[in-house]
Amino acid sequence: MMARVFVSSVINAEAGAVWERVRDFNGLPKWHPRIRDSRIEDALPGDKVGCIRNFNLQNGDNIREQLVGLSDYDLFYSYTMLEGPMPLWDYMATLRLTPVTDGDRCFAEWSAEFDCDPGNVTDLQNGIATNVFQGGFDALKRHFGG
Repeated sequence: MMARVFVSSVINAEAGAVWERVRDFNGLPKWHPRIRDSRIEDALPGDKVGCIRNFNLQNGDNIREQLVGLSDYDLFYSYTMLEGPMPLWDYMATLRLTPVTDGDRCFAEWSAEFDCDPGNVTDLQNGIATNVFQGGFDALKRHFGG
């Protein structure tokens, strides 16, 4: 069953500054509190489309994700999950920033689509929305103030 998650937030910082913090596909441990460590496989650059990040959550779970798109002009990157602990497949996510010109703020949106068994949809949607996406935005808001 196809499921979708969408979370958005406003961060009190200019979009370019927020992009600088989140842009590195290997940089999750620097800004997301749930990520313990990360490395890019095959020593590729962290902004090369096709590179794979291999990271561990604070609880020890391992996840592998592949960068499938990145734009410094449109301030977004998209990635797929290759391996992870959650009972889902065909996971594709995008993190996108949009300037809010009124007050030099930033509109942040993080979305994902994936397939899973119907009985798991709600738990997976809530977990990803709360722990991953909103958790990341909350950390960015703390970092940039507000």
